[in-house]
Amino acid sequence: MSLAPPIASTVRALTPAQRRGLSVGLATGLYGISFGALAVTAGLSVWQASALSALMFTGGSQFAFIGVVAGGGALGSATAAASLLGVRNALYGVTANAMLRPHGWRKLLAAQVTIDESIATASGQDDPDEERRGFWTAGAAVFVLWNLFTLVGALAGNALGDPTVWGLDGAAVAAFLGLLWPRLSGRDPIAIAVVAAAVTLLAVPVVPAGLPIILAALVAALMTWAHVRSRQR
Repeated sequence: MSLAPPIASTVRALTPAQRRGLSVGLATGLYGISFGALAVTAGLSVWQASALSALMFTGGSQFAFIGVVAGGGALGSATAAASLLGVRNALYGVTANAMLRPHGWRKLLAAQVTIDESIATASGQDDPDEERRGFWTAGAAVFVLWNLFTLVGALAGNALGDPTVWGLDGAAVAAFLGLLWPRLSGRDPIAIAVVAAAVTLLAVPVVPAGLPIILAALVAALMTWAHVRSRQR
């Protein structure tokens, strides 16, 4: 019995926002392989890597955390770097609350899946119902696939041995650029990214592991604040 007709029928029944959410979920979820492999290389167990994806569930912060750990940084520095990158999700929460008006257990669920991808998918819709469908579809798809591929990557990382032999040590950088690239759509975001990268390069040789990314985040936050202030005048 062929499954293609029922699947094709189901896909056709989805709204544009739901189809967009699923495609975003698949593209983002695949990054989980890199995270899982790098996490075990950094010294985490398979279950620790999986728990990090399930509980922290924000790719940029997770890569920052294991990057600091792998570089010999202290747990405090790793947590600080991850927390700084996760601050943006708190700002997204304001937008998500205004769009969804969640109540009860849905508020907790919405908080867990409030990430770049769910907010971007929802914000790209004009109809309020489509905003909600896009948010929930992208959030659920990314959560399921990110955690699934994290487990696959962690198990594959153990089987492969040292992932640097396969070039997986560069995957975190590639994943970061993949997350960042769609947002570099104007002069100001590009300028902030260039300055933050320069600060990171200058800080790496002179400060402990983990601090360069914190310094770069602070500089980016200050530049964003100054830009917003100048536009308000």
